[in-house]
Amino acid sequence: MASGSHDTLVQRLAMMLVKLNQGESLDPRALAQQFGVNVRTIQRDINERFGYLPLEKIDGSYRMTPAFLGRLTLKDIDRFAALAGVAGLFPSLSVDFLRDIFDARVEPALLVKGHHYEDLRGKERAFKDIERAIVACRRVRFAYPSSSGSKTYEADPHKLVNIKGVWYLAARHEGRLKTFSFSKLDLPVVTDAVFEPDPKLLEQLQTDDGIWTSDKPIEVVLMVDAQAAPYFRRRKLIANQVIDKEFADGGLIVSAKVGHANQVLPIVRYWIPHLRVISPDAMASQLEYDLLEFVKAFRLRASNSNPLKSMSQ
Repeated sequence: MASGSHDTLVQRLAMMLVKLNQGESLDPRALAQQFGVNVRTIQRDINERFGYLPLEKIDGSYRMTPAFLGRLTLKDIDRFAALAGVAGLFPSLSVDFLRDIFDARVEPALLVKGHHYEDLRGKERAFKDIERAIVACRRVRFAYPSSSGSKTYEADPHKLVNIKGVWYLAARHEGRLKTFSFSKLDLPVVTDAVFEPDPKLLEQLQTDDGIWTSDKPIEVVLMVDAQAAPYFRRRKLIANQVIDKEFADGGLIVSAKVGHANQVLPIVRYWIPHLRVISPDAMASQLEYDLLEFVKAFRLRASNSNPLKSMSQ
């Protein structure tokens, strides 16, 4: 990350933390205008970097719960802000400093469970090389696993993107945006070839919640029952999630435009029986088929491993 953009991030996080610590509310729209970023960026600051702080959402704004006000010193805020933008994300840093900052002050009141970040130890050099290639607009060459073995790619790197603790390389390959799991890149080399960054591609990366992309996004509609609804209100569990309707019993209708079914189906499986796919029909049918196959396999294993059945034979 360029030092200038990092300094801007640190300043933004520090000012937001000062406001929270003094009992002020964070209005995402006002902050976006103040710092010259879009509202989605501020929402990510709040939901991801401040996700383990005890925040209340009231009328679209966020504030610290009263019991926690005033517990952070300016030194704590500076240290936290400097690390929160990068700690646990970049392979050369650690999240231990964050624990040190908060443990003595909030341990009696809070149980902190943050993201489990991908371990990129041993790949620091490759990470830095690709970061420099992005800044210099230089094409990269690397090997990447495929269904038929390993395939060599030459691609124009546009961004290193972190989604829920996992790093991906977003690059243009054969005229299309493709994403590669960084940990699976093998022998990356920065070539002498220079490319022109695609502004539309960069905008897409900035605005989309997920890492999967598609020329024809899938529109998914889910029914969420009252038991699971609070979790979907609290944060976006699915990329590009929108709450379309709230029912009197507490349930929700949630929709999202995604690039791949795997952005949705693992979440639905996790929340069964509290989620149901309303559309598209193909996704609902695929989920039903997968569940039936799982039940059949489970029953077969249970039958084969039944100790009473073995004793009777």
